[in-house]
Amino acid sequence: MNPTIDLILSHRSIRQFTPEPISASQLDQILSAAQSASSSSFLQANSLIRVTDRGLRATLAELAGHQAYVAEAAEFLLFCADYQRHSQIVPDAQTGFVEQLMIGAIDGALMAQNALLAAQSLGLGGVYIGGIRNNPAAVSELLGLPHQVIPLFGLCLGHPAQQPEQKPRLPRALVVHENRYPETLDRALLAQYDSQIHDYYLARSSNNKVQTWSGQIKAILGKEARPFMLGFLQSKGFCLK
Repeated sequence: MNPTIDLILSHRSIRQFTPEPISASQLDQILSAAQSASSSSFLQANSLIRVTDRGLRATLAELAGHQAYVAEAAEFLLFCADYQRHSQIVPDAQTGFVEQLMIGAIDGALMAQNALLAAQSLGLGGVYIGGIRNNPAAVSELLGLPHQVIPLFGLCLGHPAQQPEQKPRLPRALVVHENRYPETLDRALLAQYDSQIHDYYLARSSNNKVQTWSGQIKAILGKEARPFMLGFLQSKGFCLK
């Protein structure tokens, strides 16, 4: 192991923060790390909104599903897919393709992971906020996101006020395959993992529950997943072709 790998393997989502601010130097390093991520075809099809207004933060916390830490964290960054900049440079740019949305989403995630790793290396912590997509139109209006700019997710950052237990990940044999995708799912290995997750949820220090991973996935994928999203994306100039 080395310090970088140790840092990656120690990841935990932090949702409780001290009042201590993130320094300007720390924020600069975090943003520089974010911009240093790989960019498909060097399109750089992303923008970040640093939300410092407490009123806006409070509204975002409600729009994201009443997640108080959106308002309480020292910093909140909104990651966006952005082709507005490109259309201003090239007015007849060919946009609206699904592939372009995938590039914006993938590259945005790469930027965010760089940002969080940089923050963790500085002794900070954070949590991603996918709940931003609960109300993407309202978020866009609130923050003035123009046509061809969409909110992907947020990132809370701050000084940790908790040290939560680490969630066990899927066994590698269920995730990493060699040369071909397996024809069948290893149910025995999955059952072992379900038992591990069941014990984790029962024993963790907060938000205890009786749940397996398979049960959790059934609950999530057994209902509609933001069915309004396609209409919103198309209204913003994405997924038109």
